[in-house]
Amino acid sequence: MSNEKVIEIKNVSFQYGREIVLDHIHLTVPKGSFLGIVGPNGSGKSTLLKLILGLLKPDDGEILLFDEKQSRFKHWERIGFVSQKANSFNTGFPATVFEVVASGLTGKIGLFRFLRPKHKMEIIQAIEQVGMQEFMNRKIGELSGGQQQRVFIARAIVSRPEVLILDEPTVGVDAENVHSFYKVLKSLKEQLGITLLMVSHDIDALLSEADHVVYLNKRVQFYGDVDEYKSIRGERFSMVDQHGS
Repeated sequence: MSNEKVIEIKNVSFQYGREIVLDHIHLTVPKGSFLGIVGPNGSGKSTLLKLILGLLKPDDGEILLFDEKQSRFKHWERIGFVSQKANSFNTGFPATVFEVVASGLTGKIGLFRFLRPKHKMEIIQAIEQVGMQEFMNRKIGELSGGQQQRVFIARAIVSRPEVLILDEPTVGVDAENVHSFYKVLKSLKEQLGITLLMVSHDIDALLSEADHVVYLNKRVQFYGDVDEYKSIRGERFSMVDQHGS
């Protein structure tokens, strides 16, 4: 893991109306790390991801992406995003796995541009990297929740991002597929050097794979390596908090 920071959050606050959601957050994400974000319901985890992705703007403070102020940041292809899809995806959607992953190149090549041979190779490679090559021509709606999430990872990495952000990606995925899902993430981190930032309700599974963890409850109440968090988990954080999403 590098000392280089890919994301810096400096004194960031955000509120919906009068409700304070995040209160003076300080956080850095080192290049090559796998950072897990945990905390109770309503603690601001998903809001934090939306702020990083530029979907929301902080009320105070600033966010730096690759040492550049977010307001000036243009190279969003450097950041991939996988949202919570497995529970809500329209199983009647007619697109194939190949077509879904190809849609991840829209920002790079334009909405109505034809795919060049090099683009097709990039799509195939991304599908292979998540182990879904046998399903390349299968309709996305015919796949299991765990398989769909692999496809969404492939779509997120097809443009070769340096950071992959995941928001509750294993909700609705059975235990066996969750294990396979984490194997894919581990492979991407090791082989491609992708920095991972993930919110999950399944804290035990997340802690078994992440190397750093943030416990968030409107403020950062813990930030450190996983072993340190495990050693103080029962003392500092309630069982309700530990299993909250």
